[in-house]
Amino acid sequence: MKRYILLTSLLLLVFIAQAQKAAPVGLQLYSFRHEFAKDVPGTMAKVKQLGFREAEIAGTYGLSLTDFRKLLDQNGIKAISTGASYEDLDNNVPKVLAEAKALGAKYVTCAWLPHAGDAFTIYDADRAVDVLNTAGRLLADNGITFCYHTHGYEFQPYQNGTFFDYLAANLNPKYVNFEMDVFWVKAPGFDPVALLQKFPKRFLLMHLKDRKPGTPDTNTGHSDVESNVTLGQGDVGIAAIMKQAKKSGVKHFFIEDESSRAMEQMPGSLAFLEGLK
Repeated sequence: MKRYILLTSLLLLVFIAQAQKAAPVGLQLYSFRHEFAKDVPGTMAKVKQLGFREAEIAGTYGLSLTDFRKLLDQNGIKAISTGASYEDLDNNVPKVLAEAKALGAKYVTCAWLPHAGDAFTIYDADRAVDVLNTAGRLLADNGITFCYHTHGYEFQPYQNGTFFDYLAANLNPKYVNFEMDVFWVKAPGFDPVALLQKFPKRFLLMHLKDRKPGTPDTNTGHSDVESNVTLGQGDVGIAAIMKQAKKSGVKHFFIEDESSRAMEQMPGSLAFLEGLK
């Protein structure tokens, strides 16, 4: 009986240790947006249980910034970055700065540049260069690093390359760098590894997201979220990307699963990343 109790106790300790093991990457909290909408404290506890210690913030689900920060702190989760709208970056950088400071985030990201319909134009690109360089400088002056999140339409052709090439050449790396969403590099038919090699030290943040094989390519920035699959089961090439990413200067990684199965797929995604060498 004593041996049984001892064995049970040891197994419990192993389980607790595994449950408290820190995840190898962070989480974009948008992945659990449906769960957060119903139960913010309970969902944050689940994020902790999964082992996440770093997060990228996408809204506070009705809580004040102060209360959301407290909830993060209570669960041992650090806000690495938070999103900002293009409109606020254009018109209200003090608001963006205050939100980042309140959450304790060191990075601010923007995930969408306004443009009409599905076509991205040089007018849109030049406008973005002006707005993002200005906002990035103001944020940098206050200790915040700004990154633009790629979303697919930047890879539409322009001159001898793409609009992304144009943005990278014209956005001042002192003030604006990038967050690579690997799904949105693969979607328009590009190779995330090649892009990391072409632009070393420009991608500071990364969204890890895999795509169901057979999903049609698109350069519009729109795709079926249900095409998001467990990391390692898709056609994006996560293993090769992870091998190159740190060499190219990526500092923080966040799993982003936009499918309705995000909570169910997350343990498998974490297991895949933990198995990489």
